[in-house]
Amino acid sequence: MSDTLLVIEDEALLGAELCDEFAGTGWDTVLAADLAEAERLLFERNLEPLVVVSDMNLPDGNALDLLEKVRKKGLSGEWIFLTAYGGVPESVRALKLGAYDFLEKPCDQERLQIVVAGARRSARAQRRLQDEERVRGSRYSPSAFIGHSDAAKEVREMLIRLSRVPFSALLITGETGTGKGLVARILHYGGSRSGGPLVEVNCAALPRELIESELFGHEAGAFTGARGRRRGLIEQASGGTLFLDELGALELELQAKLLKAIEDRRVRRVGGERELEVDVQVVAATNQNLEAGIAHGEFRADLYHRLAVFRLEVPPLRKRKEDLEDLVPVFIDEFNARSGQQVEAVAPSVWQRLGNYEWPGNVRELRNLVERCVLLADGPVFPERWLHLNGQVSPEADSVPGARAEGDRICLPLDGSISLDEMERSILTEALARNDDNVSLTARVLGTTREKLRYRVQKYGLKTTD
Repeated sequence: MSDTLLVIEDEALLGAELCDEFAGTGWDTVLAADLAEAERLLFERNLEPLVVVSDMNLPDGNALDLLEKVRKKGLSGEWIFLTAYGGVPESVRALKLGAYDFLEKPCDQERLQIVVAGARRSARAQRRLQDEERVRGSRYSPSAFIGHSDAAKEVREMLIRLSRVPFSALLITGETGTGKGLVARILHYGGSRSGGPLVEVNCAALPRELIESELFGHEAGAFTGARGRRRGLIEQASGGTLFLDELGALELELQAKLLKAIEDRRVRRVGGERELEVDVQVVAATNQNLEAGIAHGEFRADLYHRLAVFRLEVPPLRKRKEDLEDLVPVFIDEFNARSGQQVEAVAPSVWQRLGNYEWPGNVRELRNLVERCVLLADGPVFPERWLHLNGQVSPEADSVPGARAEGDRICLPLDGSISLDEMERSILTEALARNDDNVSLTARVLGTTREKLRYRVQKYGLKTTD
Protein backbone atom coordinates (compact mmCIF):
# COMPACT_ATOMS: atom_id res chain seq x y z
CA MET A 1 0.00 0.00 0.00
CA SER A 2 1.38 3.43 -1.04
CA ASP A 3 1.95 6.21 1.47
CA THR A 4 -0.42 9.17 1.11
CA LEU A 5 0.89 12.64 0.24
CA LEU A 6 -1.52 15.56 0.56
CA VAL A 7 -0.73 18.58 -1.59
CA ILE A 8 -2.51 21.84 -0.65
CA GLU A 9 -1.99 24.34 -3.49
CA ASP A 10 -4.33 26.93 -5.00
CA GLU A 11 -2.34 27.22 -8.24
CA ALA A 12 -3.92 24.42 -10.27
CA LEU A 13 -0.97 23.85 -12.63
CA LEU A 14 1.61 23.76 -9.81
CA GLY A 15 -0.59 21.47 -7.72
CA ALA A 16 -1.07 19.03 -10.61
CA GLU A 17 2.65 19.14 -11.38
CA LEU A 18 3.56 18.32 -7.76
CA CYS A 19 1.07 15.44 -7.64
CA ASP A 20 2.39 13.96 -10.90
CA GLU A 21 5.98 14.35 -9.74
CA PHE A 22 5.44 12.50 -6.47
CA ALA A 23 3.04 9.91 -7.91
CA GLY A 24 5.92 8.84 -10.11
CA THR A 25 8.02 8.05 -7.02
CA GLY A 26 5.46 5.77 -5.38
CA TRP A 27 3.23 8.22 -3.50
CA ASP A 28 -0.56 8.10 -3.42
CA THR A 29 -1.14 11.81 -4.01
CA VAL A 30 -4.25 13.84 -3.12
CA LEU A 31 -4.72 17.49 -4.16
CA ALA A 32 -6.68 20.14 -2.24
CA ALA A 33 -7.14 23.60 -3.75
CA ASP A 34 -7.79 25.45 -0.49
CA LEU A 35 -7.92 25.04 3.28
CA ALA A 36 -11.64 24.22 3.37
CA GLU A 37 -11.17 21.26 1.04
CA ALA A 38 -8.10 20.11 2.96
CA GLU A 39 -10.03 20.35 6.24
CA ARG A 40 -12.85 18.21 4.83
CA LEU A 41 -10.34 15.60 3.68
CA LEU A 42 -8.60 15.48 7.06
CA PHE A 43 -11.51 15.77 9.49
CA GLU A 44 -14.56 14.43 7.60
CA ARG A 45 -13.10 11.83 5.25
CA ASN A 46 -10.40 10.88 7.81
CA LEU A 47 -7.57 11.08 5.32
CA GLU A 48 -4.33 10.14 7.06
CA PRO A 49 -1.50 11.57 4.94
CA LEU A 50 2.02 10.60 5.91
CA VAL A 51 3.32 13.93 4.58
CA VAL A 52 1.58 17.22 3.72
CA VAL A 53 3.12 19.70 1.25
CA SER A 54 1.23 22.97 1.54
CA ASP A 55 1.38 26.50 0.27
CA MET A 56 1.59 28.83 3.24
CA ASN A 57 -0.93 31.46 2.13
CA LEU A 58 -4.13 30.25 0.46
CA PRO A 59 -7.24 32.11 -0.71
CA ASP A 60 -9.19 31.23 2.45
CA GLY A 61 -6.46 31.67 5.06
CA ASN A 62 -3.07 30.71 6.42
CA ALA A 63 -2.14 27.03 6.35
CA LEU A 64 -0.54 27.35 9.79
CA ASP A 65 -4.04 27.71 11.26
CA LEU A 66 -4.96 24.33 9.77
CA LEU A 67 -1.77 22.76 11.12
CA GLU A 68 -2.68 24.09 14.58
CA LYS A 69 -6.10 22.40 14.35
CA VAL A 70 -4.46 19.18 13.19
CA ARG A 71 -2.05 19.17 16.14
CA LYS A 72 -4.85 19.86 18.63
CA LYS A 73 -6.73 16.81 17.33
CA GLY A 74 -3.60 14.70 17.72
CA LEU A 75 -3.28 13.76 14.04
CA SER A 76 0.14 12.60 12.91
CA GLY A 77 2.09 13.37 9.77
CA GLU A 78 4.89 15.72 8.74
CA TRP A 79 4.12 19.12 7.18
CA ILE A 80 6.30 20.99 4.68
CA PHE A 81 5.41 24.58 3.81
CA LEU A 82 6.10 26.43 0.56
CA THR A 83 5.83 30.20 0.36
CA ALA A 84 6.89 33.01 -1.97
CA TYR A 85 7.05 35.69 0.69
CA GLY A 86 7.19 34.11 4.11
CA GLY A 87 8.69 36.09 6.94
CA VAL A 88 10.59 35.15 10.07
CA PRO A 89 7.49 35.17 12.35
CA GLU A 90 5.71 32.66 10.11
CA SER A 91 8.72 30.36 9.91
CA VAL A 92 9.12 30.50 13.70
CA ARG A 93 5.44 29.68 14.22
CA ALA A 94 5.67 26.80 11.73
CA LEU A 95 8.58 25.24 13.60
CA LYS A 96 6.85 25.71 16.97
CA LEU A 97 3.84 23.83 15.60
CA GLY A 98 6.11 20.98 14.60
CA ALA A 99 6.46 21.63 10.88
CA TYR A 100 9.15 19.51 9.26
CA ASP A 101 10.52 22.24 6.97
CA PHE A 102 9.82 25.68 5.54
CA LEU A 103 10.88 26.30 1.91
CA GLU A 104 10.72 29.36 -0.29
CA LYS A 105 9.17 29.34 -3.76
CA PRO A 106 10.27 28.61 -6.35
CA CYS A 107 11.73 25.43 -4.85
CA ASP A 108 14.09 23.18 -6.77
CA GLN A 109 12.31 19.88 -7.45
CA GLU A 110 15.32 17.79 -6.55
CA ARG A 111 15.66 19.54 -3.19
CA LEU A 112 11.93 19.15 -2.54
CA GLN A 113 12.17 15.42 -3.28
CA ILE A 114 15.00 15.10 -0.74
CA VAL A 115 13.06 17.01 1.92
CA VAL A 116 9.88 14.98 1.32
CA ALA A 117 11.88 11.73 1.52
CA GLY A 118 13.26 12.81 4.89
CA ALA A 119 9.79 13.78 6.10
CA ARG A 120 8.52 10.36 4.98
CA ARG A 121 11.12 8.55 7.11
CA SER A 122 10.35 10.75 10.10
CA ALA A 123 6.58 10.29 9.76
CA ARG A 124 6.92 6.52 9.45
CA ALA A 125 9.00 6.40 12.64
CA GLN A 126 6.40 8.51 14.46
CA ARG A 127 3.59 6.30 13.24
CA ARG A 128 5.38 3.16 14.40
CA LEU A 129 5.80 4.69 17.85
CA GLN A 130 2.11 5.64 17.95
CA ASP A 131 1.10 2.12 16.89
CA GLU A 132 3.29 0.66 19.62
CA GLU A 133 1.74 3.02 22.18
CA ARG A 134 -1.75 1.93 21.12
CA VAL A 135 -0.79 -1.74 21.37
CA ARG A 136 0.72 -1.21 24.82
CA GLY A 137 -2.33 0.77 25.88
CA SER A 138 -4.68 -2.06 24.90
CA ARG A 139 -2.36 -4.71 26.31
CA TYR A 140 -2.13 -2.94 29.66
CA SER A 141 -5.74 -1.97 30.19
CA PRO A 142 -7.35 -2.93 33.55
CA SER A 143 -8.79 -6.03 31.86
CA ALA A 144 -5.20 -7.32 31.58
CA PHE A 145 -5.47 -8.26 35.27
CA ILE A 146 -7.21 -11.54 34.51
CA GLY A 147 -9.67 -13.36 36.74
CA HIS A 148 -13.34 -13.55 37.73
CA SER A 149 -12.78 -13.97 41.48
CA ASP A 150 -13.94 -11.27 43.87
CA ALA A 151 -10.28 -10.48 44.67
CA ALA A 152 -9.44 -9.94 40.98
CA LYS A 153 -12.56 -7.81 40.46
CA GLU A 154 -11.57 -5.59 43.38
CA VAL A 155 -8.12 -5.03 41.91
CA ARG A 156 -9.58 -4.18 38.48
CA GLU A 157 -12.08 -1.77 40.02
CA MET A 158 -9.27 0.01 41.88
CA LEU A 159 -7.18 0.18 38.71
CA ILE A 160 -10.06 1.79 36.83
CA ARG A 161 -10.53 4.37 39.59
CA LEU A 162 -6.82 5.17 39.79
CA SER A 163 -6.47 5.55 36.01
CA ARG A 164 -8.98 8.40 36.16
CA VAL A 165 -7.16 10.51 38.77
CA PRO A 166 -3.74 12.21 38.55
CA PHE A 167 -2.25 10.61 41.68
CA SER A 168 1.28 11.58 42.69
CA ALA A 169 2.32 8.37 44.44
CA LEU A 170 1.07 4.85 45.02
CA LEU A 171 2.33 1.78 46.88
CA ILE A 172 1.69 -1.72 45.53
CA THR A 173 2.10 -4.57 48.00
CA GLY A 174 1.94 -8.31 47.50
CA GLU A 175 3.99 -11.48 47.40
CA THR A 176 6.59 -12.18 44.74
CA GLY A 177 5.06 -13.21 41.43
CA THR A 178 1.56 -11.83 42.04
CA GLY A 179 1.73 -9.29 39.21
CA LYS A 180 2.85 -6.03 40.83
CA GLY A 181 4.80 -5.07 37.69
CA LEU A 182 1.72 -5.66 35.54
CA VAL A 183 -0.32 -3.42 37.84
CA ALA A 184 2.28 -0.64 37.54
CA ARG A 185 2.17 -0.82 33.73
CA ILE A 186 -1.63 -0.76 33.72
CA LEU A 187 -1.58 2.36 35.89
CA HIS A 188 0.90 4.09 33.58
CA TYR A 189 -0.54 3.18 30.17
CA GLY A 190 -4.12 3.57 31.34
CA GLY A 191 -3.59 6.94 32.99
CA SER A 192 -3.01 10.53 31.96
CA ARG A 193 0.76 10.01 31.69
CA SER A 194 0.62 7.25 29.07
CA GLY A 195 2.30 9.52 26.54
CA GLY A 196 5.30 9.98 28.81
CA PRO A 197 8.07 7.50 29.67
CA LEU A 198 7.72 4.57 32.04
CA VAL A 199 11.05 4.02 33.79
CA GLU A 200 11.27 0.78 35.77
CA VAL A 201 13.87 0.41 38.52
CA ASN A 202 14.54 -2.78 40.47
CA CYS A 203 16.06 -1.38 43.65
CA ALA A 204 17.35 -4.80 44.73
CA ALA A 205 19.16 -5.40 41.42
CA LEU A 206 21.21 -2.18 41.39
CA PRO A 207 24.64 -2.35 43.11
CA ARG A 208 24.62 -0.41 46.37
CA GLU A 209 27.59 1.73 45.34
CA LEU A 210 25.92 2.77 42.08
CA ILE A 211 22.25 3.11 43.00
CA GLU A 212 22.49 6.81 43.94
CA SER A 213 24.15 7.64 40.64
CA GLU A 214 21.58 5.55 38.75
CA LEU A 215 18.62 7.23 40.42
CA PHE A 216 19.85 10.83 40.56
CA GLY A 217 22.46 10.94 37.80
CA HIS A 218 25.95 12.42 38.02
CA GLU A 219 28.17 15.10 36.59
CA ALA A 220 31.49 14.44 34.88
CA GLY A 221 34.23 13.79 37.43
CA ALA A 222 31.80 13.28 40.33
CA PHE A 223 33.59 10.04 41.19
CA THR A 224 36.16 7.67 39.73
CA GLY A 225 34.92 6.46 36.36
CA ALA A 226 32.38 9.27 35.87
CA ARG A 227 33.77 10.46 32.54
CA GLY A 228 30.67 12.30 31.40
CA ARG A 229 27.35 13.68 32.54
CA ARG A 230 24.57 11.15 33.08
CA ARG A 231 20.87 11.80 33.51
CA GLY A 232 19.45 9.81 36.41
CA LEU A 233 16.46 7.50 36.15
CA ILE A 234 14.25 9.95 38.06
CA GLU A 235 15.18 12.67 35.57
CA GLN A 236 14.53 10.32 32.65
CA ALA A 237 11.05 9.58 34.02
CA SER A 238 10.05 13.26 34.07
CA GLY A 239 6.67 13.70 32.41
CA GLY A 240 5.84 10.04 33.00
CA THR A 241 6.00 7.35 35.68
CA LEU A 242 8.84 6.08 37.85
CA PHE A 243 8.25 2.48 38.94
CA LEU A 244 10.38 1.53 41.95
CA ASP A 245 10.23 -2.24 42.40
CA GLU A 246 11.61 -3.93 45.54
CA LEU A 247 11.43 -0.59 47.35
CA GLY A 248 12.38 -2.14 50.70
CA ALA A 249 15.92 -2.77 49.42
CA LEU A 250 16.76 0.97 49.44
CA GLU A 251 19.16 2.09 52.15
CA LEU A 252 17.95 4.67 54.69
CA GLU A 253 20.19 7.44 53.32
CA LEU A 254 18.78 6.99 49.83
CA GLN A 255 15.26 6.79 51.22
CA ALA A 256 15.75 10.31 52.61
CA LYS A 257 17.00 11.63 49.26
CA LEU A 258 14.16 9.95 47.42
CA LEU A 259 11.62 11.49 49.78
CA LYS A 260 13.11 14.96 49.20
CA ALA A 261 13.01 14.47 45.42
CA ILE A 262 9.34 13.41 45.55
CA GLU A 263 8.35 16.23 47.91
CA ASP A 264 10.29 19.02 46.16
CA ARG A 265 9.97 17.66 42.61
CA ARG A 266 13.64 18.46 42.20
CA VAL A 267 16.81 16.35 42.00
CA ARG A 268 20.48 17.13 42.29
CA ARG A 269 22.90 14.98 40.31
CA VAL A 270 25.86 13.50 42.19
CA GLY A 271 28.58 16.11 41.97
CA GLY A 272 26.12 18.73 40.69
CA GLU A 273 25.75 22.27 41.97
CA ARG A 274 22.14 22.96 41.03
CA GLU A 275 18.82 21.24 41.39
CA LEU A 276 16.81 20.17 38.36
CA GLU A 277 13.03 20.27 38.24
CA VAL A 278 11.28 16.95 37.55
CA ASP A 279 7.64 15.97 37.17
CA VAL A 280 7.17 12.30 37.98
CA GLN A 281 4.37 10.04 39.13
CA VAL A 282 5.86 7.49 41.53
CA VAL A 283 4.62 3.91 41.72
CA ALA A 284 6.47 1.77 44.26
CA ALA A 285 6.15 -1.96 44.90
CA THR A 286 7.33 -4.26 47.65
CA ASN A 287 6.84 -7.80 48.90
CA GLN A 288 8.13 -6.81 52.34
CA ASN A 289 6.19 -5.70 55.40
CA LEU A 290 7.23 -2.05 55.45
CA GLU A 291 5.33 -1.38 58.68
CA ALA A 292 7.55 -3.96 60.38
CA GLY A 293 10.57 -2.34 58.73
CA ILE A 294 9.53 1.02 60.20
CA ALA A 295 9.22 -0.55 63.66
CA HIS A 296 12.74 -2.00 63.37
CA GLY A 297 14.22 1.26 62.04
CA GLU A 298 14.89 -0.23 58.59
CA PHE A 299 12.45 1.95 56.64
CA ARG A 300 11.53 5.60 56.96
CA ALA A 301 7.99 6.25 58.16
CA ASP A 302 7.79 9.59 56.32
CA LEU A 303 8.68 7.99 52.97
CA TYR A 304 6.18 5.20 53.58
CA HIS A 305 3.34 7.62 54.29
CA ARG A 306 4.31 9.80 51.29
CA LEU A 307 4.20 6.83 48.91
CA ALA A 308 1.11 5.24 50.44
CA VAL A 309 -1.18 8.09 49.34
CA PHE A 310 -2.95 5.21 47.63
CA ARG A 311 -2.24 1.59 48.47
CA LEU A 312 -3.12 -1.40 46.35
CA GLU A 313 -2.59 -4.97 47.57
CA VAL A 314 -2.29 -7.65 44.90
CA PRO A 315 -3.69 -10.94 46.27
CA PRO A 316 -1.70 -14.20 46.06
CA LEU A 317 -2.91 -16.87 43.64
CA ARG A 318 -3.79 -19.30 46.45
CA LYS A 319 -6.51 -16.83 47.56
CA ARG A 320 -8.08 -16.67 44.10
CA LYS A 321 -7.71 -20.20 42.74
CA GLU A 322 -10.94 -19.85 40.77
CA ASP A 323 -8.97 -17.56 38.45
CA LEU A 324 -6.90 -20.54 37.29
CA GLU A 325 -9.57 -21.35 34.70
CA ASP A 326 -9.09 -17.84 33.26
CA LEU A 327 -5.30 -17.67 33.50
CA VAL A 328 -4.33 -21.10 32.19
CA PRO A 329 -6.05 -20.76 28.76
CA VAL A 330 -4.50 -17.30 28.28
CA PHE A 331 -1.01 -18.65 28.98
CA ILE A 332 -1.61 -21.69 26.78
CA ASP A 333 -2.61 -19.42 23.88
CA GLU A 334 0.46 -17.24 24.47
CA PHE A 335 2.93 -20.12 24.33
CA ASN A 336 1.08 -21.85 21.50
CA ALA A 337 1.60 -18.69 19.45
CA ARG A 338 5.28 -18.48 20.40
CA SER A 339 6.17 -22.12 19.84
CA GLY A 340 3.80 -23.20 17.08
CA GLN A 341 2.23 -25.81 19.38
CA GLN A 342 -1.52 -26.53 19.33
CA VAL A 343 -2.33 -27.46 22.92
CA GLU A 344 -6.09 -27.15 23.48
CA ALA A 345 -7.45 -29.66 25.97
CA VAL A 346 -6.75 -29.73 29.71
CA ALA A 347 -7.74 -32.95 31.48
CA PRO A 348 -9.89 -32.86 34.66
CA SER A 349 -7.04 -34.47 36.62
CA VAL A 350 -4.76 -31.58 35.66
CA TRP A 351 -7.34 -29.02 36.80
CA GLN A 352 -7.67 -30.91 40.09
CA ARG A 353 -3.93 -30.90 40.71
CA LEU A 354 -3.65 -27.21 39.83
CA GLY A 355 -6.51 -26.43 42.21
CA ASN A 356 -4.96 -28.43 45.05
CA TYR A 357 -1.61 -26.65 44.74
CA GLU A 358 -0.81 -23.68 47.01
CA TRP A 359 1.24 -21.72 44.40
CA PRO A 360 4.09 -20.28 46.49
CA GLY A 361 5.41 -18.59 43.33
CA ASN A 362 1.96 -17.20 42.44
CA VAL A 363 1.06 -16.23 38.85
CA ARG A 364 4.70 -16.18 37.75
CA GLU A 365 5.07 -19.83 38.80
CA LEU A 366 1.85 -20.72 36.96
CA ARG A 367 3.05 -19.00 33.79
CA ASN A 368 6.38 -20.85 33.93
CA LEU A 369 4.57 -24.14 34.48
CA VAL A 370 2.31 -23.58 31.48
CA GLU A 371 5.28 -22.62 29.33
CA ARG A 372 7.09 -25.85 30.24
CA CYS A 373 4.07 -28.03 29.62
CA VAL A 374 3.14 -26.41 26.30
CA LEU A 375 6.69 -26.59 24.95
CA LEU A 376 7.03 -30.26 25.93
CA ALA A 377 3.55 -31.31 24.76
CA ASP A 378 3.36 -34.02 22.09
CA GLY A 379 -0.12 -33.14 20.90
CA PRO A 380 -3.23 -31.12 21.62
CA VAL A 381 -3.59 -32.37 25.22
CA PHE A 382 -1.94 -30.43 28.07
CA PRO A 383 0.60 -32.94 29.47
CA GLU A 384 0.16 -33.82 33.13
CA ARG A 385 3.58 -35.46 33.17
CA TRP A 386 5.44 -32.13 33.25
CA LEU A 387 3.47 -30.42 36.03
CA HIS A 388 6.15 -31.11 38.67
CA LEU A 389 3.96 -30.11 41.57
CA ASN A 390 4.13 -32.98 44.04
CA GLY A 391 7.27 -32.07 45.99
CA GLN A 392 6.34 -28.39 46.23
CA VAL A 393 2.81 -28.52 47.51
CA SER A 394 2.38 -29.84 50.98
CA PRO A 395 4.93 -29.45 53.78
CA GLU A 396 3.29 -32.38 55.53
CA ALA A 397 4.06 -34.80 52.69
CA ASP A 398 6.38 -37.52 53.97
CA SER A 399 8.10 -38.48 50.74
CA VAL A 400 8.48 -37.71 47.06
CA PRO A 401 6.99 -40.22 44.62
CA GLY A 402 9.61 -41.84 42.43
CA ALA A 403 12.51 -41.51 44.88
CA ARG A 404 13.75 -44.50 46.89
CA ALA A 405 16.60 -45.28 49.25
CA GLU A 406 18.93 -48.20 48.57
CA GLY A 407 21.47 -48.72 51.35
CA ASP A 408 23.67 -45.63 51.52
CA ARG A 409 22.29 -44.28 48.24
CA ILE A 410 19.17 -42.44 47.13
CA CYS A 411 17.92 -43.31 43.65
CA LEU A 412 16.12 -40.55 41.77
CA PRO A 413 14.44 -40.89 38.37
CA LEU A 414 15.74 -38.64 35.57
CA ASP A 415 12.81 -39.15 33.23
CA GLY A 416 11.26 -35.77 33.99
CA SER A 417 8.69 -37.17 36.40
CA ILE A 418 10.07 -35.17 39.36
CA SER A 419 11.57 -31.69 39.51
CA LEU A 420 14.90 -30.47 40.87
CA ASP A 421 13.17 -29.17 44.00
CA GLU A 422 11.57 -32.57 44.52
CA MET A 423 14.98 -34.22 44.21
CA GLU A 424 16.50 -31.84 46.75
CA ARG A 425 13.61 -32.35 49.15
CA SER A 426 13.92 -36.13 48.87
CA ILE A 427 17.65 -36.02 49.63
CA LEU A 428 17.15 -33.75 52.64
CA THR A 429 14.27 -35.85 53.99
CA GLU A 430 16.34 -39.05 53.84
CA ALA A 431 19.49 -37.40 55.24
CA LEU A 432 17.61 -35.90 58.18
CA ALA A 433 15.90 -39.23 58.90
CA ARG A 434 19.28 -40.99 59.06
CA ASN A 435 20.60 -38.36 61.48
CA ASP A 436 17.61 -38.29 63.83
CA ASP A 437 16.35 -35.04 62.28
CA ASN A 438 19.36 -33.19 63.71
CA VAL A 439 20.19 -30.17 61.53
CA SER A 440 23.75 -29.65 62.76
CA LEU A 441 24.72 -33.30 62.24
CA THR A 442 22.99 -33.50 58.86
CA ALA A 443 24.76 -30.31 57.70
CA ARG A 444 28.15 -31.88 58.49
CA VAL A 445 27.22 -35.07 56.64
CA LEU A 446 26.09 -33.11 53.58
CA GLY A 447 29.11 -30.79 53.65
CA THR A 448 27.15 -27.58 54.07
CA THR A 449 26.55 -25.00 56.77
CA ARG A 450 23.83 -25.17 59.39
CA GLU A 451 22.38 -21.87 58.12
CA LYS A 452 22.10 -23.08 54.54
CA LEU A 453 20.51 -26.34 55.60
CA ARG A 454 18.13 -24.53 57.97
CA TYR A 455 16.99 -22.35 55.03
CA ARG A 456 16.16 -25.43 52.95
CA VAL A 457 14.47 -27.16 55.86
CA GLN A 458 12.17 -24.17 56.23
CA LYS A 459 11.67 -23.96 52.46
CA TYR A 460 10.34 -27.53 52.29
CA GLY A 461 8.64 -27.55 55.71
CA LEU A 462 10.69 -30.48 57.02
CA LYS A 463 10.68 -31.53 60.68
CA THR A 464 13.81 -31.28 62.80
CA THR A 465 14.83 -31.72 66.43
CA ASP A 466 16.91 -28.52 66.74
